[in-house]
Amino acid sequence: MLNSAIIGAGPYGLSVAAHFRRRGIPFRIFGRPMDSWLNHMPKGMMLKSDGFASNIYDPDQQFTLEKFCTERGIEYRESGLPVRLETFNAYGLAFRERMVPELEEKQVESVERTADGFEVRLEGGETVTAQNVVLAVGITHFNFVPERLAGLPEQYVTHSASHREVEPFRGRSVAVIGAGASALDLAGLLHEAGAKVQIISRSPELKFHSDPTGKPRTLWQTLRHPGSGLGPGWRSRFFANAPWAFHFLPESLRLEVVQRALGPSGGYFIKSKVVGKVPLLLGYNIDGAEVKDGNVRLYLRSQDGSARDVEFEHVIAATGYVVDVEKLKFLSKGIRSQVKTAQGSPVLSSSFESSVPNLYFIGVASANSFGPVMRFAYGASFAARRLTETMEKTLAHGAEPVPVRSVATTAK
Repeated sequence: MLNSAIIGAGPYGLSVAAHFRRRGIPFRIFGRPMDSWLNHMPKGMMLKSDGFASNIYDPDQQFTLEKFCTERGIEYRESGLPVRLETFNAYGLAFRERMVPELEEKQVESVERTADGFEVRLEGGETVTAQNVVLAVGITHFNFVPERLAGLPEQYVTHSASHREVEPFRGRSVAVIGAGASALDLAGLLHEAGAKVQIISRSPELKFHSDPTGKPRTLWQTLRHPGSGLGPGWRSRFFANAPWAFHFLPESLRLEVVQRALGPSGGYFIKSKVVGKVPLLLGYNIDGAEVKDGNVRLYLRSQDGSARDVEFEHVIAATGYVVDVEKLKFLSKGIRSQVKTAQGSPVLSSSFESSVPNLYFIGVASANSFGPVMRFAYGASFAARRLTETMEKTLAHGAEPVPVRSVATTAK
């Protein structure tokens, strides 16, 4: 029987696989590489995370984003220079080729519990038995559309994850609902593409990351606001560097922190593309919505109680992602019913194990247990190291490390 089946091939799945491979842990990994990034984020966007915090992790740090950029002749800085989505995607695909050549680009159709492990059925009918299953599924399993919009036809209302291309909206009126990075990035790109776009949000103001000056920080600034993989500040530093400690906080506090910490904000680089260029309706909730005469009519109510109606040809809900185990339909109903959850997210042990023995969740699904860092690529390092330690203990005998295949990159 296989030791581990890894489901998902984004930054978390690839990082775990690279660690398992290096330590000789038998595994198979399934999924389309970088699928959420390649197919569900708009062309032209840039990452909020700094260059040093945008790595995919192999155990010896042999293939960082910096090394990839050097090999390809792409400008790179640890901070102060936004990472382009296209660069990150190319890096992820190169990481897969170099560090995880075993990746099988097959979709998992079902996971069933067996007497001594799991049976994983793949598209095409093949079944794999594994002692452990690691779920590294991406955010697009958990798209959230507000209830008042969810019932409208997709012709008129879609989630932001549906829009890799913005060009089809040229000349059309579009409402973008939300105030986070997805909403602001998409609104800026839609405006540049010639769409008549407007942002609608219940937030009374838009927030953006501070624009780095490029000047060296003083010792006092560093002490007051230390840097981290999630941005400056002691709180962000704790989230980024101590997910193991976050896990031991009371559950009620963890849930509140994950819900409120690192709230909606855009990268500093998107501010100039939105402020003063994209019309804003801030401080409004959606009371209702309907399709009327080929447009979507939104019924809004402001925080002071006043009402307003607006119409658009299309509405994009850039309203984020809400983890809910029930949305993972490839897991059997029996497994889903046995996973203990809190607000829809799996309750995990200190080794990322769920209440179903040998079933592990990493990435965004583990944020309520290990903190906001699990919503970012930066958290993949801790998850990969912790899982590797756990799986090594399940092996009856130590295994020899597997050498990393050398794959030359082609300069572009």
